[in-house]
Amino acid sequence: MKSKKPRSAVREFISWILYLAVLIVLIFLVVHFVGERTVVSGDSMTPTLMDGDNLIVDKITYRFMEPSRYDIVVFPFQYQEDTFYIKRIIGLPGETVQIYEGAVYINGKLLKDSYGFEQIRNPGLASEAVTLGEDEYFVLGDNRNNSADSREPSVGNIKKSDITGRAFARIWPLTAAGLLD
Repeated sequence: MKSKKPRSAVREFISWILYLAVLIVLIFLVVHFVGERTVVSGDSMTPTLMDGDNLIVDKITYRFMEPSRYDIVVFPFQYQEDTFYIKRIIGLPGETVQIYEGAVYINGKLLKDSYGFEQIRNPGLASEAVTLGEDEYFVLGDNRNNSADSREPSVGNIKKSDITGRAFARIWPLTAAGLLD
């Protein structure tokens, strides 16, 4: 029987370095292109999401399909670096959105959703009909009276290219962990 030659310490060290390098590259690719963890800051998505909730953002789905109504999306706030907003898509490209007497209307029809529970006190930009462009989305927070969203000029309509990804799972707190609807 032949015995195996022991690996030299240098070869073993190089092997570990290569292994770690490949692992770091894979982690970078996953975080940059596939998914990312983010933390909710504020109450604009209450009761769906709470301040401090940890979410996983799917960054790849919208490369292959269009965002849908009621998707919870993440996008950068244009006036503050490293600040991201988390909101729910209400209006889709080509639609007309208006908030009248505290309710949301899409193309003149009342939107019956179960996310915004209270009557909207400030329609903002949507007090007049807002017609979305072919690449624009109208977003609202679930806490409609405590949310900076498409009703405000500082946020406005969101372009698909500005959407970082879709929030699809809550991972913390563990008692509320699960997929988001």
